[in-house]
Amino acid sequence: MTSLTLQSIPGLPIIQFGDDLAWMIADCARRADINFQNRDVLVITSKIVSKAEGRRVDLRTITPSARAIDYAEKTAKDPREVELVLRESVEVSRYRKGALLVRHKLGFISANAGIDHSNVGPGGEEWVLLLPADPDGSANALRDRLKTLTGVEMGVILSDTHGRPQRRGNVGVALGVAGITAWLDLRGSVDLFGRALQHTDIGYADEVAAAADLLSGQAAEGLPVTVVRGLILPEGRARAGRAADLYRLPEEDLYQ
Repeated sequence: MTSLTLQSIPGLPIIQFGDDLAWMIADCARRADINFQNRDVLVITSKIVSKAEGRRVDLRTITPSARAIDYAEKTAKDPREVELVLRESVEVSRYRKGALLVRHKLGFISANAGIDHSNVGPGGEEWVLLLPADPDGSANALRDRLKTLTGVEMGVILSDTHGRPQRRGNVGVALGVAGITAWLDLRGSVDLFGRALQHTDIGYADEVAAAADLLSGQAAEGLPVTVVRGLILPEGRARAGRAADLYRLPEEDLYQ
């Protein structure tokens, strides 16, 4: 019988800049009698990684440029936040009142470059959180540190939530990946009737991130780390990947 289990790790405190996040995760798992196993995958919200890496920004320190002020007027947004969005981006994709979509420096398109006000900490609207500067690098560092602490080989996914063209609602996506494939190419495989698949490729790490998001949530759940157990990749396709493997090149993107 094939099964998949997901379990949140409880008890993680509010993360501060400089915290040893891997140690805190391992310690909370131990306290909750959660024993990691080889081939487990930890899905960790990118927000707590950003906090540990010092990506929290005080808007009161930001002086908006003329370009930021222009987009702020067009979108009815805080020009200081718009300035940060532009700094984190390589181009503006779409905008209208209340919405500013950009191509992030990391390669994906998202609203507001992933900059977030929620659960940032004390200070209310004057503080925002940027995404990790190198999510794939952060995922690899956490994986290595967790192996040192636990002796277990695990995959790590850093997750965030994105909207999608023509679909309502945000879903979990993989921003950083280590020790697990990100993109699963099934072209050339056959279906139940022997027909070769021509166009089937799977955003595998995104699917895992979306599943974990059902537990971690978006509000006051306080469960930013999920253990996923039971993932089985098709034979010969379990190579390690990176979240960057999932991003379409600009010339392939019909919605930018």
